Amino acid sequence: MSTNKIKVLCVDDSALIRSVMTEIINSQPDMTVVGTAADPLVARDLIKVTHPDVLTLDVEMPRMDGLEFLEKLMRLRPMPVVMVSSLTERGSEIALRALELGAIDFVTKPRLGVRDGLLNYTELIAGKIRTAASARIIAARQPSAKAADVPQESLLRSPLLSTEKLIIIGASTGGTEAIREVLQPLPPDSPAVLIAQHMPGGFTKSFAQRLDSLCRIHVKEAEHGERVLPGYAYIAPGGFHLSLGRSGANYVAHLDQEPPVNRHRPSIDVLFDSAAKYAGKNAIGMLLTGMGKDGAEGLLRMRKAGAHTLAQDEASCVVFGMPREAIAIGAADEVAPLGEMCRRVLTHLRTFGERTNRV
Repeated sequence: MSTNKIKVLCVDDSALIRSVMTEIINSQPDMTVVGTAADPLVARDLIKVTHPDVLTLDVEMPRMDGLEFLEKLMRLRPMPVVMVSSLTERGSEIALRALELGAIDFVTKPRLGVRDGLLNYTELIAGKIRTAASARIIAARQPSAKAADVPQESLLRSPLLSTEKLIIIGASTGGTEAIREVLQPLPPDSPAVLIAQHMPGGFTKSFAQRLDSLCRIHVKEAEHGERVLPGYAYIAPGGFHLSLGRSGANYVAHLDQEPPVNRHRPSIDVLFDSAAKYAGKNAIGMLLTGMGKDGAEGLLRMRKAGAHTLAQDEASCVVFGMPREAIAIGAADEVAPLGEMCRRVLTHLRTFGERTNRV
């Protein structure tokens, strides 16, 4: 038997969920459950004994709330954590808070009693555990106030800059906090931002609301056919591809449920390809942290269409997969740490605006 299996500790107050999780994980050749716990206090003792590589953690439990436990864990013994959340509005808000505190990812609980669907959950959960096991643990960065460490004067001295330029962002694992860090410093008159973040349906609305409360631009879920306006960020709803379109002189958002691309819907490549087609040199493409290769080819097509493109550097990524693929094929004009991404974009926009004003 291999000694290199990923060791997983499952924490959930439901005996049935613990059983299902154990069955899912132990069915994989490269991972094993080293223990289960009904609450965080039992988990705390088991961590010291079993030394797990990954922890799966329920969000609502007796004796100690999952978020309280996660916060203590990331401060005292940082380790990869995958949250197991119920698909409810409160559950989605808690899951997003968990990502803010340092959890790598989250999954919705398998539907109990529907054993025929277990295989689908097996692939999803096992994939997230593998990603978590290889992820970089990054200290939680608390959201700052809306006033950010960038110049407060108006960014846009030319109306052309606000109406024609677009910022296009793709992200996956680790992306919720990375996107926040990029959006928060943007001034209210920023060009419109379109975002494809790999996230299931039911969570993107809470994600958009949370960002809207923290940012100086407005953040919302994209709606099919709506005009894309400066000062707004539009997030692809979970389960829908988001693409850019044109209606006369205006940019518009397009949503569809065509088959997944690169196993994802929303797919970053779908969004990037539409930006290459309809925005060309007026777009700025940004590929952030995430597993796999979604967005790499699309970022290259954006660059070939004249867009300015950026990829997040390895040191600041939770998972370097997607940016690595983009860099390898020459898709990125710039490779930058997450903390510099927004500043690089603003610098590029200001340079473009100055050239426009001189014409």
